[in-house]
Amino acid sequence: MSKVTHFYETFQPEHYDIYLDINRGTKEINGKTTISGEAKSDRVSIHQKYLDIQSVESDGKQLSFEKDDANDGFYVEVGQPGNVTLTITYSAKLTDTMMGIYPSYYEVDGEKKQVIGTQFETTFARQAFPSVDEPEAKATFDLAIKFDEQPGETILANMPEVREENGVHYFDTTVRMSTYLIAFAFGDLQSKTTTTKSGVKVGVFATKAHKANELDFALDIAKRSIEFYEDFYQTPYPLPHSWQLALPDFSAGAMENWGLVTYREAYLLIDPDNTALDNKQLVATVISHELAHQWFGDLVTMKWWDDLWLNESFANMMEYVAIDAIEPDWNVWELFQTTDVPGALSRDATDGVQSVHVAVNDPAEIDSLFDSAIVYAKGARMLVMVRSLLGDDALRTGLKNYFAAHKYNNAKGSDLWDALGEASNLNVGEIMNSWLEQPGYPVVEAKVVDGKLTLSQQQFFIGEGEDKGRQWQIPLNSNYDAAPEIFADKTVELGEYDQLRKDSGKPFRLNVGNNSHFIVKYDETLLNDILANVDDLDSISQLQLLQDLRLLAEGGQLSYASIVPLLSKFADSHYNLANAALYQVANNLKKFVTPDSDEEDKLQQLFDKLSADQVERLGWTPKDDESNDDQLTRPYVISASLYAKNPDAIASAHTLFEANKDDLASLSADVRVFVLRNEVKNFGSEELFDNLLEQYRQTADASFKADIRAALTSTPDKSLVAKLVAKFEDAGTIKPQDLRGWYRGVLANNDGQQAAWDWIRNDWQWLEDTVGGDMEFATFITVTAGVFHTPERLAEFKEFFEPKLPTPGLTREIKMDIKIVETRVKLVEDEKDAVNKAVAEAAK
Repeated sequence: MSKVTHFYETFQPEHYDIYLDINRGTKEINGKTTISGEAKSDRVSIHQKYLDIQSVESDGKQLSFEKDDANDGFYVEVGQPGNVTLTITYSAKLTDTMMGIYPSYYEVDGEKKQVIGTQFETTFARQAFPSVDEPEAKATFDLAIKFDEQPGETILANMPEVREENGVHYFDTTVRMSTYLIAFAFGDLQSKTTTTKSGVKVGVFATKAHKANELDFALDIAKRSIEFYEDFYQTPYPLPHSWQLALPDFSAGAMENWGLVTYREAYLLIDPDNTALDNKQLVATVISHELAHQWFGDLVTMKWWDDLWLNESFANMMEYVAIDAIEPDWNVWELFQTTDVPGALSRDATDGVQSVHVAVNDPAEIDSLFDSAIVYAKGARMLVMVRSLLGDDALRTGLKNYFAAHKYNNAKGSDLWDALGEASNLNVGEIMNSWLEQPGYPVVEAKVVDGKLTLSQQQFFIGEGEDKGRQWQIPLNSNYDAAPEIFADKTVELGEYDQLRKDSGKPFRLNVGNNSHFIVKYDETLLNDILANVDDLDSISQLQLLQDLRLLAEGGQLSYASIVPLLSKFADSHYNLANAALYQVANNLKKFVTPDSDEEDKLQQLFDKLSADQVERLGWTPKDDESNDDQLTRPYVISASLYAKNPDAIASAHTLFEANKDDLASLSADVRVFVLRNEVKNFGSEELFDNLLEQYRQTADASFKADIRAALTSTPDKSLVAKLVAKFEDAGTIKPQDLRGWYRGVLANNDGQQAAWDWIRNDWQWLEDTVGGDMEFATFITVTAGVFHTPERLAEFKEFFEPKLPTPGLTREIKMDIKIVETRVKLVEDEKDAVNKAVAEAAK
């Protein structure tokens, strides 16, 4: 494929004056954009998409232009290179795609309302105004907006409003920034504001469908995050304000627009009186992630989309650094270990996965780069490795120098490594490039050979993989001094094992802390030594042990059946991390059984055996003085007990439902989803179904909505499944932003799978028309592949998706997901008899 053409090579803007007149009623936009900059040739290229360009003027003269919709552009004859000012008059439409300038829909007291917002990342600013819509094309912006304003409405933008004249709102000139970070919004909003120690105004904004106190948590986290980053980065926040805005319709999780960060309501607003700890942690890390971007991504921006990781990986690490600093009692790095780490390890083990740094040859491929398991999670693990090697002092010094050198400009990954290397006197680039430029990761095999402790590395695959002899510079983090700090060879011998074991007094281990991006395969001698001392392991080490065994089993390097007897060793652990890893393995066993079979009955008995004592210890009602570990463990064991069809668990959930049926939202958020799902599955009726669906429509509480969705999608009644699938395209009930969760819920329900699979195949064109071109679109394929595990479904998956392989932005995802399903089907066929035998034995 040919190299992508950058419009910045023909025209380099310095300043934009943007005027927009927006009418919500007609969905019409009339605009005038004046761009001052340097033409690099006599013909310049400017981006536009779906704009009706009416005229282009310079110095009062009309210039000829030629549209090129295929490349989202138009070309203007400017006569000669040099400084030029172009004034472009155009019109456009408000979209309903959650891209560009678009309306969000909501209701207050039965009245339908709209708030207008924007989403310009990755390449959607060109749908709002003519521009050189590339990250490197930084400029300053003056924004002026007129709209069909109603009394009491609020308008927000990146910078403060400086005046309002004749219904036009004028905003202060921005700092030098990329087009994709421009944002504005207007509507009937409520807000709460505060000020940081350094004088930055911080605000949270939302529609009036929400209670005022739902803004409080976000305001507190945002204020303290900015204060933390100013100190950690040793670089002031460069704008006068930081607004956080919840939009009712928002495709991504959140977006780091400079000074006006936009969020899904679910990731900003929470009920302070009834929200589970894990949801508080999630919302807090989303906020701190976006605010980390205000420096890393906004102040200094990647030069081109191939360095997207430079934005996202760093923000993904810093969200945990920040929240760990401002809420240390949360132990938020444990969330990293249960979400980002397993996601990265599973995805990155499939042959064909993208590397963290990946070339972009077609603009249509840009959105497909947002592979969260790689660019966010794996990239964050890379940077956690860097932080561990450098220490915070060198990291902060390097970052301060990096910001000073590149502020208001662009950078590449090598610029970051250079700054960190200079601060630490380490060749950071040499170490990290093996992780950045290569897909996949290694398995380090530790074994005793002829009495000597020996390590070797090779690429780890789940499924078929072509071993290309890749090597990594691996920070081993061993508990034995004999192990090198960085393992860069194929093999290394550490010495006589018996002597090393005697000197150490503890089992040999690698990747202590689970911060490095590799897994360990211990031989029988070493593994048995660890298992014999498993109670001495801390929570992360217990998680890591089960995590690595699970992945080795998925990769066919050991039998799943051999892990089953180990599960009981962890069943009574009071560590949340151990329970998270235990139930990830246990839930993976479900793929080996046919629903409603004798084998599933034995698996349910095992789940009951694993969970019974914990459910009795913890109970169904959260206690005021219980530990974070207990709060976070309760959902795992209650879910297991209900899967086991434990009669006491079913009765307890039903009792809680009956006691709260007049106000289901008031059920404790820690257990509400299990109560509702139990009711639908075991006591369901069409009346209950309709009642819950109506409550879903009416509530503005995103957590309650998610719980209702999980309950309704689990119905065993196929007539109700059909009724639910019929609502998939009803945006008044299920917003397009939420559709993937509904689809996956029904697909994962054995009684709903056929209906969901038929829907996506029959209505793929509707889905593409509705959310196509958005970074979330390809994930409908991902979630489908995550559920299927039979030869019949594999054949159907290939039949449907293989013809779509040529579609830009979907090619890699389809290829990978076919491999993922093929691998799972083969694993099930190869292992099911042994696994089910081991389950039956363990369940006794």
